[in-house]
Amino acid sequence: MITSSTVRGTSLFNVLRGRRVTEAAPSPVAPRAPAGDRARAPFPGSAQLRHVDAGSCNGCEVEIAQAFAPVCDAGRFGVRLVASPRHADGLLVTGVVTKNMEAPLRRALEAVPRPRVVVACGDCAVNGGVFAGAYGVSGVVADVVPVDLEIPGCPPEPSAITEVLRELTGR
Repeated sequence: MITSSTVRGTSLFNVLRGRRVTEAAPSPVAPRAPAGDRARAPFPGSAQLRHVDAGSCNGCEVEIAQAFAPVCDAGRFGVRLVASPRHADGLLVTGVVTKNMEAPLRRALEAVPRPRVVVACGDCAVNGGVFAGAYGVSGVVADVVPVDLEIPGCPPEPSAITEVLRELTGR
């Protein structure tokens, strides 16, 4: 195909030869200093949690699902639930720790890489709730593994769950 530029003897190559085709690389920018609570957050920006049901009645699980649903949307604050403790920054534990779940809870915590965090969710996980002293119960979460954050309530409201999880990311 003959264009007007080839007819006149000026090709596109000749036009671009004298000019820069790409932009210069941007100058390096100093990283922004974290502001406010974000500087104190254990996982600034995002935190991945593995949920462990240590023996709950599933009331807390329903509220956790609602905390990550579109209304409260804990994900917009950088908190996410993951399928494996090896991919997690911490554990979100619900329910009292039953005798059958004591060893699996410890193994799940050992699989989480350091630094890690444990969040006890619900009255049963925090103080035993209605299951305190039952024959199949080893104790509360803090009796089995060290707990960093507690979310009280039976079951806790999704907004309360979201507010405590925001402390992890500082968002």
